[in-house]
Amino acid sequence: MRALICGVGGQDGAYLSKLLLDKDYEVIGTSRDAMATSFRNLELLGISDRIKTVSMATNDFRSVLQTVKSYMPDEIYNLAGQSSVGLSFDQPVETMDSIAGGTLNLLEAIRFLDQPIRFYNAGSSECFGDTDEAADETTPFHPRSPYAVAKASAHWLVHNYRDAYDLFVCTGILFNHESPLRPERFVTQKIVSAAARIHKGSNEKLQLGNIDIERDWGWAPDYVDAMWRMLQMEYPDDYVIATGRTVSLQYFIARAFSHFSLDWRDHVETDASFLRPSDILVGRANPGKAINNLGWKPSADVDVVVDRMCAAVS
Repeated sequence: MRALICGVGGQDGAYLSKLLLDKDYEVIGTSRDAMATSFRNLELLGISDRIKTVSMATNDFRSVLQTVKSYMPDEIYNLAGQSSVGLSFDQPVETMDSIAGGTLNLLEAIRFLDQPIRFYNAGSSECFGDTDEAADETTPFHPRSPYAVAKASAHWLVHNYRDAYDLFVCTGILFNHESPLRPERFVTQKIVSAAARIHKGSNEKLQLGNIDIERDWGWAPDYVDAMWRMLQMEYPDDYVIATGRTVSLQYFIARAFSHFSLDWRDHVETDASFLRPSDILVGRANPGKAINNLGWKPSADVDVVVDRMCAAVS
């Protein structure tokens, strides 16, 4: 089996690469400029020499078509695109182009080549907006950021191509999932890294926005396993992937600082400059369909995730 992973250098791309290599796949990974990308995450997992990396711009149809035609993969995993909710408010055009436009180009390449390529699209729980009731695959979307709007657009493109052209294409609607491979621009890694530095003697104050938001945080390697399982099914479909447990960001902070025997209240300050123009207050999920249909289940909840991330920077 041959897989093409778009956005191979990110957290999910790296863990997915390792999973597929362990299953004896040939893995080709793409980046906008493979010659200039460090692929640090692949190196951290010890797999960089086992993956062929190529340059491909998902927002350029000719680049996408040429790459897919050259390698003719059995499976394509679309993990590329602008990945920051906060940054999307400053760069909405780039966000829409890289996520929705990139997804459309990949779908069109698959349709044009008319080969039995199976396609996974990285969706997002951000599409739901606030979910006081646990969201499942039937919950309406109410996106509250340019990032979420772009992800919702990509989701419906996949849905339409599946219905209109009978393609094996799926979207995984993933809730938050973390690991030590997260860069520090993600709030979870920002918290863990700051706690570790303070434990080692730093006098800094950790500046954060709204710490009352609530999220469902899972373990990233579990979630890439769900991606793979979706493409092994007899029929394509979309799935919510989550742990089913929601806690506040304050809970995450307290757990991380407690790992280092620190009281977070002595070291954390709120800063209005980190508040987003609009944000999701509560994210709750019902992953029942994935558990029942895919035979998938999360191996770790937020407590284990925080402990593993803290252990990695200790």
